[in-house]
Amino acid sequence: MAEEKPLDFAGGIVDFDAGHGEAATVEMKDYSDSLAQAKAKSVRLVDAITGATLKKKDAIHFDDLRPSLADFMRQKHPGLRSDDYINRKVVDDYRGQYIAELLRDERGELSNLEDEVVESLRSHDTLAENIEEDYEERRSIGDRVADVVATFGGSWTFIISFCFFLAVWMGINFLMGEQRAFDAYPFILLNLILSTIAALQAPIIMMSQRRQESKDRLRALNDYKVNLKAELEIRHLHEKVDHLLNRQWERLTEIQQIQIEMMLEQAKAANRALKMSRVQKTKTNALKNLFSASPKADETDG
Repeated sequence: MAEEKPLDFAGGIVDFDAGHGEAATVEMKDYSDSLAQAKAKSVRLVDAITGATLKKKDAIHFDDLRPSLADFMRQKHPGLRSDDYINRKVVDDYRGQYIAELLRDERGELSNLEDEVVESLRSHDTLAENIEEDYEERRSIGDRVADVVATFGGSWTFIISFCFFLAVWMGINFLMGEQRAFDAYPFILLNLILSTIAALQAPIIMMSQRRQESKDRLRALNDYKVNLKAELEIRHLHEKVDHLLNRQWERLTEIQQIQIEMMLEQAKAANRALKMSRVQKTKTNALKNLFSASPKADETDG
């Protein structure tokens, strides 16, 4: 049996020959250079649209985009390939353009609110606002007084206190008598006061109600913008999840195919080893029979 040769690292050459077959040598310096070049190419990412160099955190693989957005970008740039990288900001701009065209197809001309939603999707800004705080900051002194009057005029405190005032007014005039009373029955002065209060209270309450309606309208518009953005984001997430699931199934299918091919190769190797074992066993048996038959023949001759 030939003696096995150890690995020789002298001179930067690795000899993989173990004494059974042809020698295979690899130049370690060339291998290191090629590995460094491959690493440099893998780190350097280039935007397929602008041609600018990208950082890893700003690069998005084109194949990771949802199909509808990828098709929209291919309409603008037919030369895009599935293995290209694109700047995240460029993707956000095209995403905004795609959503704007989608809304135009569904609703016609876009309103200012829908433009704000598209811009927030492009810049990743939040649309939810605290309407109460913003509205409170813009109220004038007259608005605050009107709100206080409307709040007090629509409470049980006002009703009970006003009934008590009426009872006291009428009781005092009854006790003082018709001659000495300052507002004898049928209480003409009291009716004048009540009419004046009603005449002033009604427009003040209407002003407060109008401001409340304005606040409700702002709140409704804000809710509409938030709901529209949420609807578009949910649609985007559904498409993205479906795309990722399809890619995952494709990868699982590829892995399964590779595993099947490996199993077939192992089965073929096992069959070849079994055949070789059978052949070797047959040769061994034949040699045994040959050597066992030779002494018997010599004894017969003797």
